[in-house]
Amino acid sequence: MRLGVRAALVDGQIVPGDVEVEDGLITGYGLPSANGRGIASPGFVDLQVNGFGGVDFLDADPAGYARAGAALLESGVTAYLPTLITAPEERLIAALGEIAQGAAETRPVSWPDGAGFAGTGSSPCGRGPRILGAHVEGPFISPRRLGTHSPEARRNPDPELLERLLAAGPVRLYTLAPELPGALELVDLLVARGVTVSAGHTDANGDEANAAFDRGVGTVTHLFNAMRPFTHRDPGVAGAALAREDVVVQIILDFVHLAPDTVRVVWRAAGGRLALVTDAVAGAGVSGDGSYRLGDIAVEVRDGVVRRDDGVLAGSVLTMIDAVRNLHALGVPLEAALDAATAVPARVVEADTGRIAIGAPADVLVLSEELEIERVLVGGEAHVAA
Repeated sequence: MRLGVRAALVDGQIVPGDVEVEDGLITGYGLPSANGRGIASPGFVDLQVNGFGGVDFLDADPAGYARAGAALLESGVTAYLPTLITAPEERLIAALGEIAQGAAETRPVSWPDGAGFAGTGSSPCGRGPRILGAHVEGPFISPRRLGTHSPEARRNPDPELLERLLAAGPVRLYTLAPELPGALELVDLLVARGVTVSAGHTDANGDEANAAFDRGVGTVTHLFNAMRPFTHRDPGVAGAALAREDVVVQIILDFVHLAPDTVRVVWRAAGGRLALVTDAVAGAGVSGDGSYRLGDIAVEVRDGVVRRDDGVLAGSVLTMIDAVRNLHALGVPLEAALDAATAVPARVVEADTGRIAIGAPADVLVLSEELEIERVLVGGEAHVAA
């Protein structure tokens, strides 16, 4: 099957020509395409999705994942990490079990051995995006940088609790505050299991951040948000991450969490290792204002902004296609903006997706010249068509 496009994003470059798909895999690109229209991009990979389409993942069942997955596909996401914020242990265990059930079904995509679950990334019942595993955000976070997380459910680093969480489901990405006593021992445990560790909801100073990065922390959760502010004498996690070349920084690019000039500075420091995320809540993918829940926390969506009743930001209703458009609008070349939503986040969790290459899974978007989503394929199957 030919996609009928004029070009495709391959290894960060726009390559003229059509793309061919067979048996769920990409079998050719750069093929003759006299009348091709649009650009083929890898499907978006979102590392932080708390909920979508009216569904919160802390309490979602298989039907909820199906509804959320259908809505995520409409926004161009073909692979994602359901994200679980700080909650009581029993809630996290139950939610990880639901993710494990979905991730054991169909559509395998390999992940590192020992990544907390003996399985493969998949889409429940073959519908919707691939579930690459879980992103557990907490409960080992700083009491000073909780954001919207529950102070009652927050915990200091506890190896036994971490072991129970890892046993409950396919943990692929783990956010913690690396400055907490005992946190670096948890980093060692997670890295040994093949789980990517992210610094987030943290009050770490620059020295503590660099010690964590040296220990194996490879990325930062929603840069600048819920962390010690950057100052000229104490760069904190944000400044330390931007100064290094071996750390991927994740940002929520809705122009609410970060100002445009902040994003420009981040791009100039970390272009090529910037991953777009949405931090989406249940209200994402649903039109209009409304009341939702983020775990046990009531949140309100008003004019595209999500807040608790005390005004604290609580995730977003951003979609990945809008994050790409926003980054491109700031002057970042289209191919680099697309890479920030595909290849870079896939690299963070070592997923075999987010790329167009011979033999790679055919998880592909067809975008119009105006960056409208015209088609979405997962494993070569068309799920969205304009």
